[in-house]
Amino acid sequence: MRLFVVDAFTDSAFRGNPAGVVLLDTPAEAAWMQAVAAELRHSETAFVVTAEEPKPLRWFTPETEVDLCGHATLAAAHVLGGEQAFGTRSGVLHCRAEDGRVAMDFPADPPTPVAEDVAAALPGATVEHVLRGGTDLLAVLRDGGEVRALRPDLDAVAGLGARCLIVTAPGDRAGIDVVSRVFAPAVGIPEDPVTGSAHCTLAPYWARRLGRDALTAEQASARGGIVHLRLDGERVTLSGGAVTVVDGTLRV
Repeated sequence: MRLFVVDAFTDSAFRGNPAGVVLLDTPAEAAWMQAVAAELRHSETAFVVTAEEPKPLRWFTPETEVDLCGHATLAAAHVLGGEQAFGTRSGVLHCRAEDGRVAMDFPADPPTPVAEDVAAALPGATVEHVLRGGTDLLAVLRDGGEVRALRPDLDAVAGLGARCLIVTAPGDRAGIDVVSRVFAPAVGIPEDPVTGSAHCTLAPYWARRLGRDALTAEQASARGGIVHLRLDGERVTLSGGAVTVVDGTLRV
């Protein structure tokens, strides 16, 4: 089987979010895919059945299968090239080449305010609002500097009862509308470098707050990455660059 490692949401190798991509002729057993993902240790590995249309696509963290993953979808579309339609747990996802990037049509996940106390998870942070999307919590801080300097209590984050905790603030650098970081220890990812699915929640929140449907977002992890957002009703277009760093053969 062909195996790739692709750095997603970046134009430079060793930046953005690395994802494994395994191309399959026929569907594979979930236990085997989980074992491969645990071996690769990327935040997600994508498994694509290339002989069907739309192409079945599943994503696994080192510990569990997930319902939606942006960066590994971008990685798979980058490997396959052209226009692609993937059949997933979150419906059919369409991807295409656009201005040197891969653009992905994803479902929006608008968050709603909740009375959730995240102070223990974010010591020292000024939390202005807490919201919840379909699977994730969103904590809005006062400014981007706080997001960048944040040192969360990962045990407390894991106990929040969400797939991950998205921490965000207005952009604090030229050309950046939104800054965020994403912590997901509950699914085996202490901090995710760049999280496409989290931007399905960030896009509707910030579009409403800033009064614009087109935004540029920075995920300020150690590797960092840029996600271009366009909100269109109940859908979000996420786009970004990608670089293949490994092209090999999986032999088991």
